[in-house]
Amino acid sequence: MRKTRMTTAVTGGLALVVAGGVTAWAVQGGPDAGQRHEAQLEAHAKQFFGVTSGIPQSSTEDIDDPAADPLDLADLAKGLHARLVTSGVAAPNLDMAALWPVDHPKWILTCNEQGPAEPAVQRINLATGAAETIVSGLTSCDPLHVTPWGTVIFGEEASDGHMYEMVNPLDITGATINRLTGAVTGTDDIVQRPALGALAFEGIGFLPSGVGYYGDELAPSNGAPGGSYYKFIPAHPLLPGTTVTDLADSPLTSGSIFALRVGQGSNTGQAMQQGDGTWQPITPDPVTGSVRAAARAALATGYYRPEDLSIDEAALAGGSVRFCGNNTGREQAHFYGETQCITDGTADQALANTAIPQVQLLVVGSPEYNMIDNIAYQPGRGNWIIHEDGETEFERPHNNDLWSCLEDGRDADLLSDGCLRIGTLNDLDAEWTGGFFDASGKHFYVSIQHNATGFGTILDITGWR
Repeated sequence: MRKTRMTTAVTGGLALVVAGGVTAWAVQGGPDAGQRHEAQLEAHAKQFFGVTSGIPQSSTEDIDDPAADPLDLADLAKGLHARLVTSGVAAPNLDMAALWPVDHPKWILTCNEQGPAEPAVQRINLATGAAETIVSGLTSCDPLHVTPWGTVIFGEEASDGHMYEMVNPLDITGATINRLTGAVTGTDDIVQRPALGALAFEGIGFLPSGVGYYGDELAPSNGAPGGSYYKFIPAHPLLPGTTVTDLADSPLTSGSIFALRVGQGSNTGQAMQQGDGTWQPITPDPVTGSVRAAARAALATGYYRPEDLSIDEAALAGGSVRFCGNNTGREQAHFYGETQCITDGTADQALANTAIPQVQLLVVGSPEYNMIDNIAYQPGRGNWIIHEDGETEFERPHNNDLWSCLEDGRDADLLSDGCLRIGTLNDLDAEWTGGFFDASGKHFYVSIQHNATGFGTILDITGWR
């Protein structure tokens, strides 16, 4: 018998075996139902994922040449194409980002995840790739989004991190924030938002009213719970469609914070992380603004480093509130992380805090799909694009991947109907981060952080059918 080389790709926890380039149905012991399912997803990749075919396995290539072509840093699923937005001029650790202006974008606004002496927020020209620093002074600037009311929010992924809100980002260059006092010099168009509390911000999403959801990027330690999820309800909510041009009119000026406690009555605590819950009112520390002690006192549920989250736009358009986010996990301990979704009634119920929040898993991690970090909702198609941030020295040398995961369909479980690997890096030190779609769902902008070039690198990925 002629020997054939076999490779295995695992997507969404299910394996697809390819032998000599041909899908193999049989494995030792007979056919495998999971492999059949994954092979069917691959065979219908264009229908379900908008690509011609997925990537069968993670790359093991390790580019370490600073002069390497930035487009060589990543391989994409067949049918997808990448355009280099910037490389060689931007700050090195670009993370989350947003297009500006939203309707006819000409710039990307992005956080740089470094210390106070380095750029915190940069403005990158979409046509030329030129980068300008808007503001400095923060530690680990990570989340950055345009709010439904038209302002820009950005924050720090630090234990004492704060959120900030900005208007007129094209008019600001070289401003400085004193992160200890919140004072801003060089502009009147940026303010700190202490009403949201102090924590390690990463995932954050807002409704048009100003209701916000966010997580604390904190790992459990010595029996103490990990990071909790929080809800902000503004004291002065906005009507749908309201645009804010004066920061004094923002819904983030004041409001109440609630921490998520999963469970019913006394049936709460460790091991109760999915299902129905309640939003428990908390009061941040009056001096530091930290919410962690108050969340623990309220018996808030802890998760393993809540990372990015994204609002389910289809659910919101249909009248209900749902967001999905990642808990990163710990690869060296063989906890591979998870993607979970939280529902919170209708927009009116979310504002009134009368709904029963419910947490359910969407994707369970595996050795292939592990230490997941950022997540992006794809408009139109409704898939979730999920970024890995794995520790490559553990398990086996492998690069970080991009996955496209389906929503749950009409089958018996509540989990995603499957995931497909749509991107893999060729630099073992690099990670995908901060990816987001434009309003059409056709352009996916994503940063390749910690890459060999030593500069911030952003790709514009297109080709979805």
